[in-house]
Amino acid sequence: MELRTAWQMGQQGQIKVLFNQESPDTVARVMAYYRYFFRARNEMLNAFRSTLEALQSTRQEIADTLAELEQRQATLASRQQDLARAQQTRQQAVARLNQSIQGKGAELKQLQAEQKELQQLLDAIREAVVNLQVPDNYQPFRAARSKMPWPVPGRASSRFGDQRNQGKMRWQGVTIPAPAGTPVKAIHHGRVVYADWLRGMGLLLIIDHGEGYMSLYAHNQTLLREVGEWVSADTPIATVGDSGGLSQPALYFEVREKGKPVNPARWCRR
Repeated sequence: MELRTAWQMGQQGQIKVLFNQESPDTVARVMAYYRYFFRARNEMLNAFRSTLEALQSTRQEIADTLAELEQRQATLASRQQDLARAQQTRQQAVARLNQSIQGKGAELKQLQAEQKELQQLLDAIREAVVNLQVPDNYQPFRAARSKMPWPVPGRASSRFGDQRNQGKMRWQGVTIPAPAGTPVKAIHHGRVVYADWLRGMGLLLIIDHGEGYMSLYAHNQTLLREVGEWVSADTPIATVGDSGGLSQPALYFEVREKGKPVNPARWCRR
């Protein structure tokens, strides 16, 4: 619009000059001035238009750059949130791990204390029952090796020597899951020397078989024999339970030789 107006004004100015001048030389000179002026004006207007176009292009580039920066900022904020969540998850995992380690440490100490109490009990029993005389009509415990029945039927869930508490301890007997109330039977002739509650073992019954051999039956639901009673092989002495902290009913069974645990599988029938 401005160029058109300038052109119209220029045309009108040239006409006025032509009519106002009488000398051809003057007219030619004035026309040259007008052409120079309008050429310069057109160049200025073209330059201005180019500047406007460049500004508009720059404005669009700035807008695009701002949009890209906003997108990057949103992406960065999202990544920071993901990182914060991951860090929180890691901290929670570390806290759980530390708690688990502390719990395992406490569990280990408790198991060691319970094992020590059991050993002290067995030592006391061995001192109290030094020479248990086995009747002549009964087979010695040693002679019945690998021939004795298991105290309950079933498959062992933990065996003698298996690791427990992440390898820091080992099982000194076998655990045989069985329905609650299942009869627990003596594996050999002997005399009941302990029938009571013991921490970590629940209701525990111990039979002395003479010659330094004992069998232990733990986590019972009920005890059917009392201290001092004589029992024979296959005689019911207790019932399976979950006393002493088991999560399911099972019998924990040990064989001891002079107070030391030995593998029950070497003494009972396979």
